[in-house]
Amino acid sequence: MKKILFRKILIDCFNFFLITLISASVIIWVFQAVNYLDIMIEDGRSFFVYTSYTLLNLPKIISKIFPFALFFSFFFILNKYELRNELLIFWTLGINKIEFVKFFVAISFLIVFLQITLTTLIVPMSQSYARTLIKTSNIDFFESFIKPKRFNDTINNLTIYADEKDKDGVLKNIYLKKSTTHDNFQITYAKKGFFKNINGNNILVLYDGETINVENKNIINFNFSESDFGLNNFKTNTTTQFKIQETNTLNLFKCVKDLSKEKKEFLYENCSIKNLDNMFVEIFKRLLIPFYIPILVLISLFSIIKSKENKDYTKLKILIFLVGIVIIILSETSLRFIENDFFKNIKIIFIPFIFFLTFYFYLLIKFSTHQRLTFNKK
Repeated sequence: MKKILFRKILIDCFNFFLITLISASVIIWVFQAVNYLDIMIEDGRSFFVYTSYTLLNLPKIISKIFPFALFFSFFFILNKYELRNELLIFWTLGINKIEFVKFFVAISFLIVFLQITLTTLIVPMSQSYARTLIKTSNIDFFESFIKPKRFNDTINNLTIYADEKDKDGVLKNIYLKKSTTHDNFQITYAKKGFFKNINGNNILVLYDGETINVENKNIINFNFSESDFGLNNFKTNTTTQFKIQETNTLNLFKCVKDLSKEKKEFLYENCSIKNLDNMFVEIFKRLLIPFYIPILVLISLFSIIKSKENKDYTKLKILIFLVGIVIIILSETSLRFIENDFFKNIKIIFIPFIFFLTFYFYLLIKFSTHQRLTFNKK
């Protein structure tokens, strides 16, 4: 019977947790997806690249929402059980509150393992693939990022300006500046032009214009009635370098280890002394923050200290919710104090474990005392 009861409350907690997590993640993802529209529109990326890139950011959103969704779900279900007198069934059937606490603590550490898997493997992998997608994809819709009366420098070393753009996509009074070096560049003017794709090659066809080449302070210019301006060899200005949060967890540890041995300013991409602080922050974010989950579960269990008949029950619920929010904020803000030395960070490492042991032993003492008093009365 005990197993059935524990299974029932656990299923209710996780069902509500999944609903909360998915709902909140989807809402945030939709808002982010709107912000990422510039990848397709202003940067000229295809719809496939845009959709894939936004979907690959979903694991990161889920990992951020995870602690709050879990705390809110356990807090909500425990209070729901109390209000419906369903917790009384546990106590009536001989399940004491210490046993109840230990069960949820054991479950919370299983959830820690799940969150660490998410933060150390799935999120970096999805972020890395998203960056690779941007890095390897082509600019497919050149027409989309040309806005009339706006200088556009989405393409690296190329600035495009058009005075007008009609409904057929024909550009009027076009200005292009292609830079090769600081002193060498090419300026092209044209009365009109339009984009054309020939055998997979993107070309801007220009009419009635002039091209001015500046090479080593020498100026060469020529007029043309029609000219093709190739765009396939240009790259976007969008950041394609891998960021630290997109780096494999094992590579982060390897970099920290290599830097401690080599004592050099720079070893390889993202592995440098100036990035060491950020690497420690990323490592602690992936491995330490999940250990705040058992604390949040314990805080939600404080709601079984008092029954709904107690006049302070409402105050207790509010206090529990506020403390849970404070712990979530603390877990994130603690990362600001991470330094580039492991031993200096030991105090940060101990924070979640101190909180956990404090709350855990408080509940054990509280409920063991209550059991002794109850037994003595009998």
